Amino acid sequence: MVMGEETFEAEVVVIGGGTGGYTAAFRAADLGRNVTLINAEEQLGGVCLRRGCIPSKALLEAAGIIYVARQAQEWGLSFEGPDIDLAKLRQWKDGVVARLVNGLDTLSQEREINLIQAQAIFEDEKQLRLQGAEISHVTFEQAIIATGSQPRPLPDSPFGETDRIMDAAEALHLEEIPANLLVVGGGYIGLELGSVYAALGSAVTLVEMTAGLLPGVERDLVRLLAQQIDERFEAVHLNTRVDALNETDDGVEAVLEGDGPSQGTYDRVIVAVGREPRSANLGLENTAVELDDDGFIVVDQEQRTAVPHLFAVGDVAGRPLLAHKSMYEGKVAAEVIAGQPAAADARCIPAVVYTDPQIAWCGLSEEAAQEQGREVEVGRFRWRASGRALTEGAAEGLTKIVFDPQTERVLGVGMVGGGAAELIAEGALAVEMGAVAQDLANTIHPHPTLSETTAEAAEAFLGLATHLLPDSQ
Repeated sequence: MVMGEETFEAEVVVIGGGTGGYTAAFRAADLGRNVTLINAEEQLGGVCLRRGCIPSKALLEAAGIIYVARQAQEWGLSFEGPDIDLAKLRQWKDGVVARLVNGLDTLSQEREINLIQAQAIFEDEKQLRLQGAEISHVTFEQAIIATGSQPRPLPDSPFGETDRIMDAAEALHLEEIPANLLVVGGGYIGLELGSVYAALGSAVTLVEMTAGLLPGVERDLVRLLAQQIDERFEAVHLNTRVDALNETDDGVEAVLEGDGPSQGTYDRVIVAVGREPRSANLGLENTAVELDDDGFIVVDQEQRTAVPHLFAVGDVAGRPLLAHKSMYEGKVAAEVIAGQPAAADARCIPAVVYTDPQIAWCGLSEEAAQEQGREVEVGRFRWRASGRALTEGAAEGLTKIVFDPQTERVLGVGMVGGGAAELIAEGALAVEMGAVAQDLANTIHPHPTLSETTAEAAEAFLGLATHLLPDSQ
């Protein structure tokens, strides 16, 4: 760590140590740039590694084992329990995170990146003022802003003022298993966290202000998950919003309006109503950097802001708020700074909901095509015709592929079922490379695997699916 200087001169400064920030820093260093990474937190990794993606997937893996054990009763296998050692589960989850964080520290040291723990504020377009460090100022040639996003609070509620009302990061601490839990928000964060707590024994009530779970995700894919959520949660109230949350001696009283009950009292509440860019309090008003109406930094395909030597990547630079999108953009910005030809021109960015069943998609959906008035054709393969899906008890899954009817090019892929998170990469590759239906159909997939469903969906579009009758293709 660079210490003991009032002003430090840097070549490339990266502000933020999350996935986009450390990826940009590592890539720039690999390309020969002298890199200083300024991180407000002590450790690298940001929200995804330390308070989001990784700890939540660790807990979802544990929840998945519980759900599989219950399902196994249908196969003639019965297990007692589960006997949950919450402290040990928490220790295991934290150990996964620590191992990855330590790995980032090692990679940073090997690349000789200058790490400064501080809050960085732009004084002008070439200088930063630092808060919380012995260095008071940093001057630079180029800077990459990678400050990420933060939970959106629920209006008029004591969000952050009581440990009974939690955001996603606080919920992942797993301090206790509440008997009654309210989850506010039916997006992927609310569903994933609600699924974890339901598996561990909480009676989970979920409220969502729109007419369906996972707003914006294709209904074909959501339908199966919604059925599972209805079975595993105590209650799901759609078209319902929370007007107020009031802490009482008995818990948190929620005042609701909509299709659900008018009120209820819960031991704890998880607020998962979305995230917002962390673009405030950076001193951007002292620069010509532009923000859109939602507070995201406006960038071009090279990740440049309105100031040519200032770049922005990741959540702070716009939707979708996904770690893999952040890493991709971090590499682009670093390569542009190093003088290489690079641009953010991905045809699709895959997305995954890690519930049980998983949902994954990339590219153009059938519903989006209909909204755009675009003519498409769809190949569908329901997993009830997959030998592997049946052996896994996942017969209700679905793989669908959206094609251009003239060129037969793959425009988008969607999946719901166990393993969809891993399977979607083939769909993303197909969209990126401009694959056509025959490319997928003629690729030999191992049998029996769920990956065969991609080939069979392409064959269904072509009218050639082995495991479907011709009149159903």
